[in-house]
Amino acid sequence: MLPRTLIALLTAATISHAAPSDRPNIVWILAEDMSADFACYRDAGIATPHVDALAAAGTKFTRAFVTAPICSICRSALITGRYQTSIGAQHHRSSVPGHRITLPDGVRLVPAILKDAGYHTNNLTLDAFLKPAAAVAKSPAVKVAKTDYNFEWNETATYSGTHWTTRTPGQPFFVQVQLHGGKNRGQAPKPQWPEKVRQLLGSVTDPASVKLPAWLPDDPVIRADWAQYLDCVRVTDHEVGKVIARLRETGELDRTVIVFLTDHGISHVRNKQFLYDGGTHVPLIIRGPRIAAGSVREDPVEHIDLAACTLGIAGIPVPAAMHGRNHLDPYSYQPRRFVFAARDRADETVDLIRSVRDTRWKYIRNGFPSRPWLQPNRYKDEKAIVQTMRQLHADGKLSAEQSLIMRDTRPQEELYDTGTDPDEFRNLAADPAHAARLTEMRAALAEWQSRTGDPASPESEAVYRIEVAGQHPEGGKGQANEIYQRNVETMLRWQTEKPFVR
Repeated sequence: MLPRTLIALLTAATISHAAPSDRPNIVWILAEDMSADFACYRDAGIATPHVDALAAAGTKFTRAFVTAPICSICRSALITGRYQTSIGAQHHRSSVPGHRITLPDGVRLVPAILKDAGYHTNNLTLDAFLKPAAAVAKSPAVKVAKTDYNFEWNETATYSGTHWTTRTPGQPFFVQVQLHGGKNRGQAPKPQWPEKVRQLLGSVTDPASVKLPAWLPDDPVIRADWAQYLDCVRVTDHEVGKVIARLRETGELDRTVIVFLTDHGISHVRNKQFLYDGGTHVPLIIRGPRIAAGSVREDPVEHIDLAACTLGIAGIPVPAAMHGRNHLDPYSYQPRRFVFAARDRADETVDLIRSVRDTRWKYIRNGFPSRPWLQPNRYKDEKAIVQTMRQLHADGKLSAEQSLIMRDTRPQEELYDTGTDPDEFRNLAADPAHAARLTEMRAALAEWQSRTGDPASPESEAVYRIEVAGQHPEGGKGQANEIYQRNVETMLRWQTEKPFVR
């Protein structure tokens, strides 16, 4: 039975079934590589007025988590409403010539379902979304922005080929707006990004003024990068304001449900690619017709739930094949007790990590306990922050907590009390006082893996060789790089030297 307060909130946030012409527009604003560092979530020392206003006018979720801390894996799950491990999409930028991945029967992409139901559907960059009317009239065609889906899919069946403002009168629209988010700073710190921020916003964040999280050392490179990241948050906030202004300008704001979220946490040493909250906890705000204003939801939700919520908003039945739950439905929604996440191969780097979390406890299971946390990875090792952390560790200048991520091996099991240890520093898995909790969380993870069909095993050597040598449609692997190739050979050697453990 749902608590009375939650029923009231859900009721206020539910969209009734309606004819296509009466259905609301839906806009997903999806930013890359960014944690919940907006002022309405925490005091990071920066102002984020547009996202804060969105939260004040809508519903803010404080415990929203992604099911994967890497972009293509997260996006593959989000667009299908399915755990990536259940559709063969758990490896980063997979499905290449020689190893094509197709979706299981009955699994469809959310925009394709919406398009079949009468929606005009787009996936656009910010500039394309904001395209002025005169420019649209001259050239109504649009290109599909970042998708990063780890499977074969049909672009024509999924997205409309013209700008959302060209739709038929009375036709609702669905648009995904892709923002660069934390990726704006690149492999920071570099001077180009602060100069762009200064030109756009009139000021930059002073590295000397930032408060670093406990897992980062006080170092000039780290400070400069963190300041540049916070400016990514500020710019993202500015861009959210531009999306809202465009909707208001076209007279569509009051008929549009806006969803703001990020694809995973900040790209940093122990966040992106890992299952600590820094990699999986994301902002989620929903604002629009019949969405409760100024409300805060503290129940755990997964980003794949957005697929079911979106269909519910549009008055479309949720397919039985979806794992996502419509947490805006006051009648059928069953609040989650647990949320789950998985990390598998990222580019050339083989890994297998699984986690389960409730409102307080986090359990992590490592499939490669004999390997270091920071395995060789060309993309991550090129970051100045990672290089700095490695040097500081070698020089003995990291605290015990900061050194945890630098260790050469991992425990097979980790258990954290996030209520008293939000940074997830103190592993309680071996503490007899928490044996019962460990058993419960271990069982919950095993049940989820069985129920959802998680293969829970790395790729075969043959498939791995094809995948790391192939070119994904959206690129990003860097196969020609000498370091990348050397890492591939290391991974193949470690198959026997540092093997997978169930």
